[in-house]
Amino acid sequence: MNDDFEAPMTWQLQWLPQQIGQSQDGQIQEQAQSPEPPSQSQAQSQSQSQGSDNDDLEPLTAAHDSYEYDDELDHAAETMAAPAVRWLRVRHETSYRYDSEVEGAHHLAHLRPRDTATQQIRAWSLVVTPHPDAGVELASGIRETFDPWGNARQVFAHSQVHDELDVTSAFEAGISAQALPPAGTSQPWREVARDLRLHAGAIAHSVSEVSDERRAERAAFEAAEFALDSSLAPRARALADWARPAAEANAGILELALALMHRIHDEFEYLPQSTSVTTGALEALDLRHGVCQDFAHVLIGACRSLGLAARYISGYLLTQPPPGKPRLVGADASHAWAAVWCPPHGWIALDPTNDVPAGQDHVTLAWGRDYADVAPLRGVIRGGSGNAPRVGVTVEPL
Repeated sequence: MNDDFEAPMTWQLQWLPQQIGQSQDGQIQEQAQSPEPPSQSQAQSQSQSQGSDNDDLEPLTAAHDSYEYDDELDHAAETMAAPAVRWLRVRHETSYRYDSEVEGAHHLAHLRPRDTATQQIRAWSLVVTPHPDAGVELASGIRETFDPWGNARQVFAHSQVHDELDVTSAFEAGISAQALPPAGTSQPWREVARDLRLHAGAIAHSVSEVSDERRAERAAFEAAEFALDSSLAPRARALADWARPAAEANAGILELALALMHRIHDEFEYLPQSTSVTTGALEALDLRHGVCQDFAHVLIGACRSLGLAARYISGYLLTQPPPGKPRLVGADASHAWAAVWCPPHGWIALDPTNDVPAGQDHVTLAWGRDYADVAPLRGVIRGGSGNAPRVGVTVEPL
């Protein structure tokens, strides 16, 4: 091993806003971090597409015009009360120990949490050991950009030989309490599905058009993307058939979304290390077991197969709950849940693993179409066998 790495250098990227008042032998490998403690089979992931049989579903047509995401248009809780804020301290540590030397690596992370209508972030830092290669833009070697959904993503690389990698993200999050909208106040799901259909030539209104009507139209336009297929949460006949009893029994979209969440919790067994990061909603539906990522994909895929919009959310859970409250499944690791587009209330976040709406125990990291969009940490390496990561997450009250 090169002497330079006996005492590896570190680099810390800090984001400190103003005080907030409220493979071996040259083989190319890809490594990805699962939302749950991974098994050996989860160490290396690659994108996997799954076909869907949509003959009985009314097709959706995507508009090809791109748009710039605007956080002001996320109405997840704008109509809800915002009482006390719970402040949590989060530390997410990922460690790789390779059995052979890594000759080169390139990594992509989604580790800076989002600011949302119900979540404030302060004092975020990212520490990478060994020191990443110095980049053209930043001497730190960590370059940050934003993806199409407004998530911050960090890119860094190592051209020097190394046999270990440590990445630590730490921050404080203030989570506002929120309540579900009253029963019977959401639109009928069939009307929502009709409104979400995109047509060729559809154009999003400019963010400068600030009328309530224009904002609602633009929000629905952006939500429509999440009604389309993705590789891990496709539109499929099997998912539509599974969801149909709940759809026939519930006219309102909020009631339908809650019914689907309850059904996943009742019918699926939480079984750690039983699936991989490439397991999709159709496979999880057949297995009837899995982890939080799989439960979220089933909920998303079922909604999309009915013509509705749903998105995948990566994040964390409070490690130790307050006295008298049960400990949620998925603590001590990254977690995943889903949000369903429920007009006129916006996005409603639901945790099918625990059969609860996302609340003050849930810290949002990023969102996308499915896990593949927002894996907390993934990379391509040359060399370096035995690369299953060790992941530790601590979320505690301040």
